Formats: sequence, structure tokens, C-alpha cells
Amino acid sequence: MLSSRRIARSPVVQQVIGLLAAEYLRLVWSTCRLTVEPADLYESVEPQQPVIVAMWHGQHFMAPFLSRGHRVKVLISRHRDGEINAHAAKRLGIGTVRGSGDHGRRFDVKGGVGAFKSMLNALAEGYNMALTADIPKVARVAGLGIIKLAQFSGRPIYPVAVATSRRIVLRNWDRSAVNLPFGRVAIVSSDPVRVPADADDATMEQCRVLVERRLSQVTDRAYEIVDRKDRHASLG
Repeated sequence: MLSSRRIARSPVVQQVIGLLAAEYLRLVWSTCRLTVEPADLYESVEPQQPVIVAMWHGQHFMAPFLSRGHRVKVLISRHRDGEINAHAAKRLGIGTVRGSGDHGRRFDVKGGVGAFKSMLNALAEGYNMALTADIPKVARVAGLGIIKLAQFSGRPIYPVAVATSRRIVLRNWDRSAVNLPFGRVAIVSSDPVRVPADADDATMEQCRVLVERRLSQVTDRAYEIVDRKDRHASLG
């Protein structure tokens, strides 16, 4: 008898789940009322492309809809869940780079070197590169990986959050938000973070802290918008 784990490892099953996930996310996006902050976000980012889009893990499911027709690739792990995510991304018209996220200062684990080079190549070819900024299994703590990517590529980092008013927050390490349809969705970004090519360790750490702080700020702001907390405060 086939176990549930063995079934989940089946390429056919992973592809089907990925396609279903993509169509579900499309439903969420198409049925939610959109707010973008700042309102001219896309106009201001356009001349800066290609850019690096930083997100928090667990808050990234709606990220494919950020593209608005621009060429984008996203970093996806080689884990079983990553295969499903890769199929979903492809269905939604997003390219993928397969490999590990940041492991502190190391890129030589879990395919990190290859992924890092592939991301540099994608940026050089004019693709925007989207990836989660936090260290694996350490939520809301930015690692140096995305900072080094900005340093080596010379491209700016845009911290971005996408939130929906209707959601289920899971009790896992990254507090994943499962987005639900028929509500409000907000895309919020901040000023970009630029990392000098000759940055020393102290400057790299300053940039890492700045990305972390701005990601937390845009995430809080996105939830304020969709939950209408700012409006409630003004009426209080």
C-alpha cells in the first residue's frame, strides 16, 4: 500500500497540487479589492529594474501577482513543498531559481552556491528577483544572503508585503498566512535599500538591519490597511 508520503513525492501529484494552488491563488487575487501603497509604486520602480524583491517567509503566497507583466523569477527550495510551489509559479507565469535560502554567511549548503549564481544571472538578464529574506526556520530575522545578492549584483532591494483581510494564520515557524478570497488585498513597499559594492562587514550588517526593519514596517502597514486599523483609529 502506498503511504501518504510516497504519494506526496509523486511528480504527477506534485504537479496537480501546484496547478490547483495556482488557480486558487488566482481566485483570491481576482476577488479581492486592491490597495497599493505608495500609489505610484510601479511607476517609481520601473526605472530601477531589475530589482530584488524581499518578502517575509509565510507572507509570500500572493507574490506572483506583483509582477504586472514584468519579467520575474522567484527563489524556491528543492524540498518537496518547493516542487509544488515551482509548478504553481510556472502556472502563474513566474520563472524559478531552485536552491536554498540564506544560511547566515554560507552559500555552500543545500545548493546555495548554484542558486546564488543563478540569481545573479537572472538579474543580469533583466529579470526581477523575488526571494524571502529571513533565515530558514528563523522567522522575521533577515539574513545576509539577500544583502550579498544586492552587493554582487548592484541592484536595489525593495522590501514588499502583500496581505489579505481574510486569511488563516498557521501555527508554524513562519506564521504562514493562507490567503482567502472575497476580501481586501494590499501591496505595500518602502524606499529601496542599496548595498555598496565595497561594503565592509559593518556596512553589510547595517543594510541587513535596515532590510529587516523596513520589511517589518511594510508588513505591519499592509495588515493595517486590509484590517482597516488605521481607519478605526481615526474614528476612535
